[in-house]
Amino acid sequence: MVKISPSILSCDYAIMGEEFQNMKDCGADWLHIDVMDGHFVPNITLGAPIVKCMRPRSDLVFDVHLMISDPMKYIPDFIKAGADVITFHVESDSPVEETIDLIRSLGKTAALAVKPGTPVEAVFPYLEKLGMVLVMTVEPGFGGQSFMEDMMPKVKKLREEIVRRGLDVDIQVDGGVSMKTVETCAKNGANVLVAGSAIFGAPDRKQMISDLRAAAAKYF
Repeated sequence: MVKISPSILSCDYAIMGEEFQNMKDCGADWLHIDVMDGHFVPNITLGAPIVKCMRPRSDLVFDVHLMISDPMKYIPDFIKAGADVITFHVESDSPVEETIDLIRSLGKTAALAVKPGTPVEAVFPYLEKLGMVLVMTVEPGFGGQSFMEDMMPKVKKLREEIVRRGLDVDIQVDGGVSMKTVETCAKNGANVLVAGSAIFGAPDRKQMISDLRAAAAKYF
């Protein structure tokens, strides 16, 4: 099933509550919430208190992407704040399996992310415990970057492994997703599409979300 997860990194933070509601009105499936600590990536965004404030403003799935050095330390806070899907990086300092088990023990979906320079095989030992894998199609840390098409073999290899094992695991791509790149992502196996500027900068956001979904759905 194709899911469109607008990245709030591209929203107007001065009216964030209205932006969250607008995304639901426009037909988004999830909301992708980037959390950066200024250490794991060279930028700082928001923390659990902001997620908590926004939770009453939307009943969409909160897709929280932790680009932080020690995710295990903060996962309980984000789950209490209202996160539904917690994605952390295999390159982080937290022990991977213990961190996955913590997320699952708190009743939420665990997901693992890989940076462009990390082989996708790094997530293979954990696939049975994951609900999703995020393959970054830009270097994490900033919005508005150009799509890295050379990440597509990783997506394809991951989808083949998921199918081979008979698992039900989503594949998410994040970075540079637009109408120019969405079919490339989908035909290689990505079914959860994060888009920031392509959606928030569109003249008609609802139409953009619909168009992205339709373009990807041809492959699922």
